[in-house]
Amino acid sequence: MKSPRKFFEPLAIGAPQPLREPPVRVERMIHFVPTHLEKVRAKAGDMARTVDVILGNLEDAIPADAKEAARKGFIEMGQKFDFGSTGLWTRINCLNSPWALDDITEIVGTIGDKLDVMMLPKVEGPWDIHYLDQLLAQLEARHNVRKPIQIHAILETAEGVKNVEQIALASPRMHGMSLGPADLAASRAMKTTRVGGGHPDYKVISDPTADGGPRTSAQQDLWHYTIAKMVDACMSAGIKAFYGPFGDIADEAACEAQFRNAFLMGCAGAWSLHPSQVAIAKRVFSPDPKEVAFARRILEAMPNGSGVVMIDGKMQDDATWKQAKVMIDLARQVAAKDAEFAAAYGF
Repeated sequence: MKSPRKFFEPLAIGAPQPLREPPVRVERMIHFVPTHLEKVRAKAGDMARTVDVILGNLEDAIPADAKEAARKGFIEMGQKFDFGSTGLWTRINCLNSPWALDDITEIVGTIGDKLDVMMLPKVEGPWDIHYLDQLLAQLEARHNVRKPIQIHAILETAEGVKNVEQIALASPRMHGMSLGPADLAASRAMKTTRVGGGHPDYKVISDPTADGGPRTSAQQDLWHYTIAKMVDACMSAGIKAFYGPFGDIADEAACEAQFRNAFLMGCAGAWSLHPSQVAIAKRVFSPDPKEVAFARRILEAMPNGSGVVMIDGKMQDDATWKQAKVMIDLARQVAAKDAEFAAAYGF
């Protein structure tokens, strides 16, 4: 294990100093763009004004014969548009693929100063992060990149889930993690072909009744355990947790329910695979104005966070003050980016 002082030293001579605190950004949706498609790529400038993060996708869903075109398209997109306060990310191919090394070297060499985050798929342990960390430092030094590129890990193998705490702490470049439910389902030998969300056969059922009447049942969340484990690992490391993709584009109600579960459990955002999911993520991962108003009442009643007060018949103490502070801090961040929510919150 590295000493604390060594942990924050650049891994290459001339590389930028690692971040001690990650930038404070609103990242409610990570919007995926298939950059091998020129028609879709051309809309990135307009899309950047409506989303928090634009991600050029080079990995899954990109055909093998279009991998190089996707990489080239992402570089062109990064060079062409000014993304302003919108984050520019890319998801490279996994490290054991024939495309990963060129993804990393060509992107950093051309648009390294514009790239905020590099998303790494199928992370199995801290060793994957250490490899990318060292390589990024060498490339940043070679190409005179002035800000460190952050790393975002996708949790999508059983090995990765087992090692999630070590992954979260592997590098000061760590931005956060996303749940990758489809690959994780395959890695675990789960019996589902769905991309995220629940399954009608994963449920609990009430006990039999004396008269033999119908028994009620309720569908359960396949991903509750993994999201909770990921959130704990990320929060303890001071990084962000995200829900990943929801594959049934047409089922907006189920998408919203899954996103909301993730939000309530501590996730900062989710992936949007289609423009219709952008509005869902924006709505879900922005605190409800009624909740914000109540949180403000708690903070106003307990300015220093100590003691006990009663508000609308409910006891509030230092623990609920901390909960309210989480809500208000997030609301202020959202309001600073989004005028619509600033008005709704009264900021």
